[in-house]
Amino acid sequence: MNNLNSILIEGNLIRDPLLRSTPKGTPVCTFTIASNRYYKQDTAYEKEVGFFDVETWTKLAENCYNLGHKGRGVRVVGRLKQDRWNDVEGKPHSRVTIVAEHVEFRPDFRKEDPPARTQAEEAENLPRGEIPVELESVEEEFAAITF
Repeated sequence: MNNLNSILIEGNLIRDPLLRSTPKGTPVCTFTIASNRYYKQDTAYEKEVGFFDVETWTKLAENCYNLGHKGRGVRVVGRLKQDRWNDVEGKPHSRVTIVAEHVEFRPDFRKEDPPARTQAEEAENLPRGEIPVELESVEEEFAAITF
């Protein structure tokens, strides 16, 4: 029987995600999040920051790579995975990572140039009754075809 191994964590990406592939071509995205914890020490509040490595696989990995960037807020649901190995001197090492099963990104408020607008979007913003120049010829063609 499996034991419970589940984690939910919120924080901000400390750098842009890294996307790589396994030898068989499976996408793997890794990123690190910083999660803040505040607690009261005597009369003042103290801040404790934890840094957590996260890995995602397949389609979720591609989505995280495309949507994530340094500073963006994120909520991760997943499980903990412990890797153990011995270095060249035989000294044992261990690392715990989060294997994400679900990732949510907070809204992105970066200031960027707005995307180019289509003719239809431009036409929606014209005062009522005005026809954009690009569409005048189309309207004339439809007016010439009467049944």
